[in-house]
Amino acid sequence: MSVQQGELNFFASDVAAGKGYVVGVDEVGRGPLVGDVVAAAVILPENCALPLKDSKALSDTKRNRLTKQIKAEALDFCIARATPQEIDELNILHATMLAMQRAVDGLKLPIEKVLVDGNRCPDIPHPCEAIVKGDGKVAEISAASILAKVHRDEQMLALHERYPQYGFDSHKGYPTKLHLEKLAEHGLIPGYRHSFKPVRNFIVHLPK
Repeated sequence: MSVQQGELNFFASDVAAGKGYVVGVDEVGRGPLVGDVVAAAVILPENCALPLKDSKALSDTKRNRLTKQIKAEALDFCIARATPQEIDELNILHATMLAMQRAVDGLKLPIEKVLVDGNRCPDIPHPCEAIVKGDGKVAEISAASILAKVHRDEQMLALHERYPQYGFDSHKGYPTKLHLEKLAEHGLIPGYRHSFKPVRNFIVHLPK
């Protein structure tokens, strides 16, 4: 299949007959100080015509609209997570791989190959290829990045409703100047990743 400049490659049409489907996998939330790391796995139909892009290149409105369309048109998808506790126990890399593994394991259709954004594959019982910047190159990975991003953003908006003084609706848990100021002002709440340096430093300097 030829791919013109700027287009995303749909791998679904390359599936060997009867063997299974190609899955796109991506994650969101490695950098924040709080909340889950979220992964999604997506199988798209061969004739999918959604205007997919890397989730970071889309506005919130477009991501939310595409999320509904992806869920409606995908042949199969699964959104999974690793918790802050698992991140602290395993480290963020291994927790990310765990979330990806759970997303792939949650699919119901047979799998021919898994395409993962980045340079490392999770421990899964399927052929797997890591593609650097795959969320801008492969439609299935792009769809996964959108589902994961919207899901995690929804978690941060829910956290904002419970703790509006932290500003989670704006920084989404990332270690911005505002977030660090709010953390220093209001202290820790459940869901912070204690193994991350800014949180660890905050804990160390708490009064004994």
